[in-house]
Amino acid sequence: MSVINREDMLELTRRMTPARTSIGRVAGCYVDSDGEFGGSFNTNFLKLSEAEKARNLKLAKAVPFSAANKNLKQYKFLAKTQKQESMWQLLMAMKECGLKNDALMDTFYDIVREHYHGDSEYAILVFCDHYDIPAKTSDKERLWESEEMFEYLICVICPLIGEYEPGAPECGFLFPAFTDRSGDLNHVNVYQKNPDRPHTELVKEILGAQ
Repeated sequence: MSVINREDMLELTRRMTPARTSIGRVAGCYVDSDGEFGGSFNTNFLKLSEAEKARNLKLAKAVPFSAANKNLKQYKFLAKTQKQESMWQLLMAMKECGLKNDALMDTFYDIVREHYHGDSEYAILVFCDHYDIPAKTSDKERLWESEEMFEYLICVICPLIGEYEPGAPECGFLFPAFTDRSGDLNHVNVYQKNPDRPHTELVKEILGAQ
């Protein structure tokens, strides 16, 4: 398991404010206590109200802002798990379409619902973001020119604390991983609210990582 650099994660979270965010879209679905589908949505993030943006950013930010290498750990996708019809391929397709393909999203929700061990009603939320990574000099001073466009997804799974109101995420992930200030397609950063009682099914059964 690779070590996560806390500074890399903080670089992403500094942009997660209503004024600075570059999240383009948020999609999600609701799951009832029996694990049944309870409706979905797919929205242009910038068209949300300021209050809705702030609420959603708080949920998304929980993943990269968590304690690196404790609540947030990095896992690897082996070559055999990057084959056609794998979760890796599905996540790549979701990222490339910017979450705009509802059929892909429904497939993702179905896989999560099939394997996730939830104790109550919950929501699955997925955010699509891009970060135009500025280059840095050897002394870590920022330069104006871009070094890389990092396009990524953040997914959180949250218990519902009211009607269609997600509470603090129980778990989630950032894909591709953000390693050495660059997109890392071979890894995924996985968040667990309680690392002593992790949702291991998220890593092994849903993501197919290790």
